[in-house]
Amino acid sequence: MTTREPRTSPIVPAYGERTLADLAASILASLTGDVAGNVLQLPPAPRACLLLVDGLGWELLRAHQAAAPFLSELAFNSSPLTCGFPATTVTSLASIGTGLPPGLHGMVGYKVAIPGQARLLNGLHWRDDLDPVAWQPRPTLFQRAAESGITAAYVASPSLRDTGLSRAAFRAPVFRGARSPGALAAETLAALHESERTMVTAYHGQLDEVGHIYGTASEAWAFQLAHVDRIAEHIAGSLPPETMLYVTADHGMVDVPAEDRVDFDASPELAEGVALLGGDARARHVYAEPGAAGDVLARWQDALGDWAWVLSREEAVKNGWFGQVDPELAPRIGDVVAAAATVGAVIATRGEPRESQMVGMHGSLTAAEQLIPFLSFASR
Repeated sequence: MTTREPRTSPIVPAYGERTLADLAASILASLTGDVAGNVLQLPPAPRACLLLVDGLGWELLRAHQAAAPFLSELAFNSSPLTCGFPATTVTSLASIGTGLPPGLHGMVGYKVAIPGQARLLNGLHWRDDLDPVAWQPRPTLFQRAAESGITAAYVASPSLRDTGLSRAAFRAPVFRGARSPGALAAETLAALHESERTMVTAYHGQLDEVGHIYGTASEAWAFQLAHVDRIAEHIAGSLPPETMLYVTADHGMVDVPAEDRVDFDASPELAEGVALLGGDARARHVYAEPGAAGDVLARWQDALGDWAWVLSREEAVKNGWFGQVDPELAPRIGDVVAAAATVGAVIATRGEPRESQMVGMHGSLTAAEQLIPFLSFASR
């Protein structure tokens, strides 16, 4: 592997101040009048909409202003948030759904070990024998909204209606299926107009898919961003009176060249002593065999060198990567946590053939992945 950029310090998410969880909690607080809970000091309003664009990193938006003129105009006088670690959809959706950092809601990665069992939970493809509510029992913001008399709605692809991730992170909202970008805008606006006190979360997932397949430097990605821009503009142009629209993302993304990838399945020095390999290619949870954690940490640090931040579980928790951590949830975090500091990635061609073919990747603590838009628009 070659190092294509100098190693810098990790961007540790600003939990409790300016993260995705703080935005979600502040939106609800702005509707209920909870001043203490409104960390971001959002303006009070009877209705609010959060448009979540999967994969739209702050740096990517700033680099594609021509493709997204409406969003870029909103970004002109704004500053980004940090999404949380790992910078991945499972973790970020749980942070939005609960208003909590990863260490408290416990959904600490794309693939994580189920404590006491020699297997992983894939948060996007839930196991039938694992209860999502038992895995993530904390009350959701949607449940709290309903208790306050606020209608909560979630607009997304119909395929997300009853997934384990949706039940773990987004319990209680009225689900409105949207099979196309136009339907996403229409269903979002219908939900906003349906009640005088409403909190709507709309999820757009296609930009992330395009980035994974074609990369963020592709024309396909820029063209898809242009569609996202039009969706946001359509929603903003038809909001009911006294409504706040917020636009953000769950993470950013980087393109990883083939020469900057290490294959775990072809690297005996990385595999030795490892019971399970979890996480994303750029944010690995490494679960060691009993008694091997120290040796695994040393081997990963030696093998990855300066292109990754490689810490023990205890160090990662102490350094605040996951925010406050519930001790009962700590075993879900890898014995070793490895986050890419450059454009590199640890793939697994046998264990993860589909993910290993992706061009665009995410998960780590770099600016390209951690910084996400925090855009707002107020209807008149």
